Amino acid sequence: MTRAPSTPQAPPLVLTVAGSDSGGGAGIQADLKTMLALGVHGMSVIAAVTAQNSLGVQGYWELPPEAVRAQLDSVLADIGVHAIKTGMLASTVLVETVAEALAGSGAPAVVDPVGVSKHGDPLLAPDAVHAVRSALLPAATVVTPNLYEVEQLTGVKVVQEAGMREAAEAVKALGPQWVLIKGGHLPGEPADLLFDGEREHRFSATRHDNRHTHGTGCTLASAIASHLALGEDVPAAVAKAKEYVTGAIAAGFPLGAGIGPVDHAWRHRT
Repeated sequence: MTRAPSTPQAPPLVLTVAGSDSGGGAGIQADLKTMLALGVHGMSVIAAVTAQNSLGVQGYWELPPEAVRAQLDSVLADIGVHAIKTGMLASTVLVETVAEALAGSGAPAVVDPVGVSKHGDPLLAPDAVHAVRSALLPAATVVTPNLYEVEQLTGVKVVQEAGMREAAEAVKALGPQWVLIKGGHLPGEPADLLFDGEREHRFSATRHDNRHTHGTGCTLASAIASHLALGEDVPAAVAKAKEYVTGAIAAGFPLGAGIGPVDHAWRHRT
């Protein structure tokens, strides 16, 4: 008797809503590479297009809100999602459009509140910060600000690790379920703080002597979303995402004349 072939099952589904990086190291491109590396099916809603390379961002153009809404509707209505990650949203209207979709999706949402690029180029209009605070963060399962973004969102300036708890409390007050304060820009070994209003988890990692770190924030948030889609709870998803991004930083490679990207495929090369 010949057994009928089994029907392949789709892997967990993760959607990124972010900007496109023409250099391939951050944004949508980094998100999809991370999702593939971690075994989930990545889908994308492009909110903005950047002209970007290893030296910086030469320009960006946000998409019309109806184009972003149509992309969201196409994926959510037909395919569905197990987790969503957001990155560069550029403007107030796009932040509000995406926040509405997150609130209605029922899926865990990882929000990377992108304010500037690795090179210091602004990627969020000043008048959109209020919309991030009031609409996007309350829809987030996890929000992953770096120290610059903490100050932009709350006014709290962190200069040493002892100040990370105050920063976490200030961001938590804006409405997300969990806050992950990224402390990689502080001196010493990099440490991040995860906080849900009561519980506190600290994650440390080795600091690698490698300047090629373009895309770390996008990669970390996408890795967290991927592990949430795979069934992990938030602390476990963050721990596994940190392990993945630390390896990607260690394997970061030169590209162009400036800052190269982390290596999303590092596990496949070692």
